[in-house]
Amino acid sequence: MSEFYGDHPALDLMNTVMQVNGSPVDSWQSDADVMQWLAEAGFPAAASAPPGLLDAARRLRETVRGLVQARKHGGKLDVAPLNALLAQAQRRLELTQLPDGSVKVQTLYAADTPERLLAPLAESAAQLLAEADFNLVRKCEDEQCTLWFLDRTKSHRRRWCSMALCGNRNKVAQFRQRQKA
Repeated sequence: MSEFYGDHPALDLMNTVMQVNGSPVDSWQSDADVMQWLAEAGFPAAASAPPGLLDAARRLRETVRGLVQARKHGGKLDVAPLNALLAQAQRRLELTQLPDGSVKVQTLYAADTPERLLAPLAESAAQLLAEADFNLVRKCEDEQCTLWFLDRTKSHRRRWCSMALCGNRNKVAQFRQRQKA
């Protein structure tokens, strides 16, 4: 089961590589891992993984990582790789009447290639880059953690990817430091 600490799908995408005992661990080791992550993240499902999904998902992840870091630090963005993936998206709208008589519009995506299957995730990353307040896009303050998050708290003072993980560990360490002093 995947863990989502980023409060935004593009940041959760970046967070699929995390530090475990000081070493980076990629939670995606197969096309099936990517398919499971997409389903758990709420993205449209496909009947089966198109060949090459793992490699395409890893490329997208590293593209997004580079763009988010550049945007966070005020650097120039190389948007060409993300735009190339967005250009491959094939989507359409479908109107559906629900049993209660209400009507709903759904966006349906083609999922016959890895790029098309990943298109909704790429769109989410593009929206983050274009619309998010990057003062609220942060890396966890734990020195050993590499996870990113969008601070959606009311006070905008979130410091940790997860209070249960890094927050607690750091608060306990600070407490022990004060006890020694």
